[in-house]
Amino acid sequence: MMALLELKNLTVKIDNKKIINDLNLNIEKGEVYCLIGRNGTGKTTLANTLIGINKAKGSIIFKSKRINNLSITERAKNGLTLAWQKPVEIEGLTVAEYLKLGNKEMSEEKIGELLSSVGLECSEYSDRLLDDTLSGGERKRIELASIIGMRTDLVVLDEPDSGIDVLSLHLISNIIKKLKEQGTSVLLITHRDDIVKISDKAGIMCAGKIIREGKPKNIQDYFSKSCDVCGTVNEPRDDAV
Repeated sequence: MMALLELKNLTVKIDNKKIINDLNLNIEKGEVYCLIGRNGTGKTTLANTLIGINKAKGSIIFKSKRINNLSITERAKNGLTLAWQKPVEIEGLTVAEYLKLGNKEMSEEKIGELLSSVGLECSEYSDRLLDDTLSGGERKRIELASIIGMRTDLVVLDEPDSGIDVLSLHLISNIIKKLKEQGTSVLLITHRDDIVKISDKAGIMCAGKIIREGKPKNIQDYFSKSCDVCGTVNEPRDDAV
């Protein structure tokens, strides 16, 4: 099967410091891939590189085409979307108007369905403004509802449990299930080993590369026993590779 996303020898430098180091990764169509690593191992840099914020050496191949030179907008139009750690702040729109940005003909029923999928009541949130009366967690849920509504090919979820109101594992699992049901592949980035189990395949990131891949349970066990208790960052154990 042809990979939906293929990263070949990806290297990213920021301020002359190598953050991503010759990284290789394949994600299949419809697959949920969980990338786990401690803070500071390059996970968010990788997410930003995928959507076009950072320049990279090596190849980013998406839907069989090299997209290194595409802009953020072009990548989004091509079906590659990122849910930011901090929700995007768009002031002046109601929640319903925000959800309709990608589809102005979206029905009230569909808006209600999207909000329900992220644990929000349509009657309470549809007409609310996207302003500072919403908590960080509420904004994040609304952004995730928007991404579900986009029906994109691949969504990168960067630390979906971060924010003022921490999203529960149950809610994250339901959101990913909804994305998978509609054929969206997911790259799930996290530092929490309990989130790994909701993926189809998982890998551990350390020192800017993926040092171990395998079944979610095996990766979860290794990370909790070896990486989570490690006293250093970006120094992989000899048995990790």
